[in-house]
Amino acid sequence: MSDGCSLPTRRAARTVTVVVIGAGHAGLAMSHHLAARGIDHVILERGEVANSWRHERWDSLRLLTPNWQCRLPGLAYNGPDPDGFMDAQALADHLGHYARVLAAPVHTHITVRSVQATEGGYRVSTDGGDWRCRAVVLASGACNRPVVPSLDAALPASLCRVTAFDYRHPAQLPPGGVLVVGASATGVQLAEEIHASGRPVTLAVGEHVRLPRRYRGRDIQWWLEASGLLDEGPEAVDDPERVRRLPSPQLVGSDDHRTLDLNALAAQGVERVGRLVGLNGTRLQFSGSLPAHVMAADLKLGRLLHSLDTWARESGMDSAVGPPERPEPTHLPAAPRLGIDLARGEFQSVVWATGFRPDYAWLHVPVFDRKGRLRHRGGVIEAPGLYVLGLPFLRRRGSSFIHGADDDARELGDHLAAWLARGQRHGALPRGLPTGVTA
Repeated sequence: MSDGCSLPTRRAARTVTVVVIGAGHAGLAMSHHLAARGIDHVILERGEVANSWRHERWDSLRLLTPNWQCRLPGLAYNGPDPDGFMDAQALADHLGHYARVLAAPVHTHITVRSVQATEGGYRVSTDGGDWRCRAVVLASGACNRPVVPSLDAALPASLCRVTAFDYRHPAQLPPGGVLVVGASATGVQLAEEIHASGRPVTLAVGEHVRLPRRYRGRDIQWWLEASGLLDEGPEAVDDPERVRRLPSPQLVGSDDHRTLDLNALAAQGVERVGRLVGLNGTRLQFSGSLPAHVMAADLKLGRLLHSLDTWARESGMDSAVGPPERPEPTHLPAAPRLGIDLARGEFQSVVWATGFRPDYAWLHVPVFDRKGRLRHRGGVIEAPGLYVLGLPFLRRRGSSFIHGADDDARELGDHLAAWLARGQRHGALPRGLPTGVTA
């Protein structure tokens, strides 16, 4: 006998071999390589294809890489301006076109709530139902959350604080002085744009990477790719983890192909101070290490240019490019300020350009170290059937570049396919990584 009420039934989980999380360039590249191997899969995307580029970037952003370098597996750039730089919307459209060319199995506006290990694979729970799969590829990106120093909580409530994740244009900020914290590509670009809006800008500078936009008549990205530097793997450096944490190089994509470094900002009137280190009462404190950071960046740039000159000479490219050149050393004031009293009202805003981090709050598998970072080897996570794509220096220096996803996705696709085949031969999924397949 029924009382007229029934309990809701849980929708049966759909089954697929591989779930790819994220429909950006990395997820789409993996889809290409999985499809080429005949591996059935779906891509789950919390918004639209290329959602971050459509909705989570500032309005004037352009890529740091030229258009010719925005190639994807099976699709090269064939537009009218190969040496130009796409803005965020143009790149989003480019990736949307790519998804259509691939006929990629993308499920949009699906939020992943959890990924959990189950017998024989994983259960991916979403707000649109669950999926059971044998393998999961994390391609949700490295820039899901801004890194904000704990000092933010101690700043006066009257001070406007914005992260690079939230910033869209200078009109968001109140009139008055702006402190931009961080001198990566993001920091120098925002400092220039905000200063051009008529607001006085001070840039707090820590460790940074200085690069010219063009060198010997070619874009610097041409040099990095042609010389093989972007193909170097983690084994080529002493401390891969440190290299992964380096700020993005000081570059801007612009029609005039200009170099944007600390000298260029100083010429525009942007004040440079040392790294923000603390707050004593109402007084912001800056490190006295600015000259050391600048000297280190200049020295590393000189070494890089020397290595590129050596490559050009040894590869027979000397005659095809301009003569060697060296930029001016970074010029600093004799005594950069070490502190600023907020009570004087000089600053009305702080912009945190202090980096980003991935967000894997939904990944309920014990694969994190004590600092919350994924434990993986070249994108092969320390759990059977889990992979990650799109992180800096994952398998090579170019891993986080749009074109760099091709090689990484192909190699990880090889690993994944071999792992699946091993499980099929044994009638069940193996509990560890396949032998004889390198990570």
